[in-house]
Amino acid sequence: MIDSHTHLDLCEPPDAELVAAAEAAGVTRILTVGIDGASCRAALAAAEDFPQVFAAVGRHPNSARGFDDADLAELSALAAHERCVAIGETGLDFYRDSAPPAADQERAFAAQIDLARRTGKPLVIHTRAAERPTLEQLAAEADGVSVVMHCFSMPERLGECLRRGYAISFAGNVTYPSATDLADAARAVPEESLLVETDAPFLSPQPVRRERNQPAYVARTLEFVASLRGVEPPALGAAVAANGARIFGWPRP
Repeated sequence: MIDSHTHLDLCEPPDAELVAAAEAAGVTRILTVGIDGASCRAALAAAEDFPQVFAAVGRHPNSARGFDDADLAELSALAAHERCVAIGETGLDFYRDSAPPAADQERAFAAQIDLARRTGKPLVIHTRAAERPTLEQLAAEADGVSVVMHCFSMPERLGECLRRGYAISFAGNVTYPSATDLADAARAVPEESLLVETDAPFLSPQPVRRERNQPAYVARTLEFVASLRGVEPPALGAAVAANGARIFGWPRP
């Protein structure tokens, strides 16, 4: 079993405790994701410290204000680290009025699409209140790039994402009783396109919703998705782990 998207630096317990708890729960690989320069460096440090942890480096759309060539140079240098296996999370987020200008977000997004192409690493997508422009920019600029739709949130566009070959990653919100559209999408995704994540410390699965999320809790989301699909959790965990190894290029445990 894997956690295909988490933020160790934002979680409250020390990394060693988080990784040990995840290991005890059967999690063999963790992708910890940067959203700005400092968190990218923290992600790489965690990946250096723990053999089961790997890093993604990127500039979140909410951190894209004023994105320029210096920011891209920093990301390019971080992406060259041997423990970096993905670029992102990046994309578009127009949810809040205080979000960076669309032009800044689009420029940062375009730069990271190009970085993913140049490095041959998958691109991890964040989108919120921006589904159509996100997919339009991907269609225009990301041909041939491996794309992971993190915390999948556009079930009405699932068919389009699958036709483009994108991996679909479900977070703890798929377990919420109100998220019937996400549950339907989790049933429909072909096994070879499926990933499961925590997005910790956010989006704790329903059985532990009152608690702060952590990588170990990906087991709860996996169990829920397995029940939706009528399969045993160990079988789905093995399939998702194989997908993670194929997409991110990390060694199988």
